[in-house]
Amino acid sequence: MPLIPQSETRRTETPNAVMTTLASPTQGGAEHSVWRVEMAPGASGPAHAFDAQQVWTAVAGAATVELDGEALAVAAGDTLVLPPQARRRIVADSAAGFTAIVAGSSAGRATLTDGTDRGIPAWIA
Repeated sequence: MPLIPQSETRRTETPNAVMTTLASPTQGGAEHSVWRVEMAPGASGPAHAFDAQQVWTAVAGAATVELDGEALAVAAGDTLVLPPQARRRIVADSAAGFTAIVAGSSAGRATLTDGTDRGIPAWIA
């Protein structure tokens, strides 16, 4: 389907963020997935890695992205290219929160730093 109306987006809520799937293999038949991440002020995700590259474009707020031991300050308008297997953790700004649009492989698997395979997240599939 070439058009995915906003009314057909899929929302997944975790303790860390709300992900809204904009396109994926199960939503529009896309080869790649695109989703919006919205993090409340001060929220943070777990330290983890993906086995595929992801591209994050910040659209609102700010965050600190811990990427393989380096802290990167990210603000609205910035784009991050996260390489495969890079350990990452995202911490939303304590006042503004953080919102980004993300594109990545629809088969990208997440692994926690302790080696736990979290599989393909629901918002990517």
